[in-house]
Amino acid sequence: MRTITKLFLSSMLLVNGTISLAHSEGGFVDKDFFNEMTKDDKAAILMVHFGTTFDDTRALTIDRINEKVQKEFKNVDVREAYTSRIIMRRLKERGIVKLNPQEVLDELKAQGYTHILVQGTNVMNGIESENLKNEVASYSNSFKDIRLGAPLLTEAHDYEKVAKAIAKKIGPLKKNQGVVLVGHGTHHYGGSAYAMMDYVFSAEGYENYAVGTVEGYPEFDNVVKKLKDRGVTDVILMPFMFVAGDHAQNDIAGDWNEDLQKAGFTVSKIIMMGLGQNEDIQNIYVDHIKFITHHKPEDIAAKKVQYSKDKD
Repeated sequence: MRTITKLFLSSMLLVNGTISLAHSEGGFVDKDFFNEMTKDDKAAILMVHFGTTFDDTRALTIDRINEKVQKEFKNVDVREAYTSRIIMRRLKERGIVKLNPQEVLDELKAQGYTHILVQGTNVMNGIESENLKNEVASYSNSFKDIRLGAPLLTEAHDYEKVAKAIAKKIGPLKKNQGVVLVGHGTHHYGGSAYAMMDYVFSAEGYENYAVGTVEGYPEFDNVVKKLKDRGVTDVILMPFMFVAGDHAQNDIAGDWNEDLQKAGFTVSKIIMMGLGQNEDIQNIYVDHIKFITHHKPEDIAAKKVQYSKDKD
C-alpha cells in the first residue's frame, strides 16, 4: 500500500510540474553557497511574500518567518519583498512602504551584495512562483550567485510534513468530526497540488480531513461528498493559506461557513490561522533555504556567467 501511495505521489508531482524541483529527484549539483564566497563578498536572504493588509496576521506569519530565518542565518542580512501591487498600494496609503522583489534586488546590487538566496512563501508551484523564478533568473548576471528556494508544497515529503503539522496543531478529533481546509485555488496546472494535499491527508491516516479551494479544484461539492462518505457531521473550518487575510475572512469564515451549514454540517469551530503561523510549517520553508545553500540547479550551475558589479 505504501509503495502504491509513493507511486501516486510521484505521478501527481509530474502532473503539477514540480518534479524538476523535487530535491530527491536530482536536477541539482552540490555547490556550497557560503564556501564559494571570498573575503569581500556579501550575502543576503530575500524573503518574498504575496503580502497582506491585516496587521495582526502579518505579525504572526510574515514577520514571524522573517525573524525565524534571521535567527537561523545570524550572519546574513534578511530582507523582504511583497508581490501584490494592490496590497502594496493599500499599505502605502497607510504609510507602510513595501518594496517588490525587483526593487529589493536592485537595492542589494547597488549596496554591493554578491550572493543572494531568495525564498518565497508560496504554498505551491503556480503563477506566483513561476513569476518569481523568472524574476530571479533575470538577475543571474547581476550577482555572483543567486538561488531560489522551492515553494512549500514541492516534493512528496513536503506534503507529508504539512499534513502532520496541521493535524498536530488541531489535535485529536471527536467522533464524526472532520477538518475542512480551504485554499485560494488557481486555474494554473499547479493547482493539482490541492488535490494531492487532500490525498496525502488520507494516505497519512487523517481520513476526515478535506481540502477545498475558493477557485479551482477540489470544489465545495467534492469536499461535501468526502465528508459525507466519511460520516462527518461536525466540521472544523480553517484556511489553507499562508496568511489568514481577505479570503479567509470573507470566503471561508463567511461563504464556506454558511454553505457547509446549509449542506447539513455543524461548523463547531473556525480557526482563523494562516499556515505561516504554524512553526512546523515555517521550518519547512527554512529547510528549503538550507537545501539551496548546499545545492544549485544544474542548468544554472553549468552556465558560465560574466559577473560585474558595474553592469546595468
